[in-house]
Amino acid sequence: MRLPRSLSGWTMAVFGFLAVVLGVVGLVSPDTMLALLGFEVPQTRDPGDYTEVYLAASSMAAVNMGVYYLLAAAADYRPFFLWTVPFRLLTFTVFTVLVVTGAAPARFIGVGIWEGVGAVVTGAALWWERGRPAAR
Repeated sequence: MRLPRSLSGWTMAVFGFLAVVLGVVGLVSPDTMLALLGFEVPQTRDPGDYTEVYLAASSMAAVNMGVYYLLAAAADYRPFFLWTVPFRLLTFTVFTVLVVTGAAPARFIGVGIWEGVGAVVTGAALWWERGRPAAR
């Protein structure tokens, strides 16, 4: 796999790498991921509690998304970088609203901040690179 060739590519690669790593953590140790997000980790689960199933699905989605980001960064596919900015800002908004309304614990705000900061940094890098040819 190639290293990113642009600043915006590096922002995508960092986000993609973190998504893969955190997705793997969620798959390998769901309780660790729940604790990182600020959720209560019960000693035992009641029948019908699908928390771990949902977390496995979310974690696998994070792994897949992280790989997409890494591949886009390796290809320096700037249109993809641009597409992610508004959707990451939407994700920031949704996760922040979940915390503000009390539907998620306060520590969950870290997910929103991660998405929001990542969107702004990628957007700023793309703005800075505008008009510059993509590296070959």
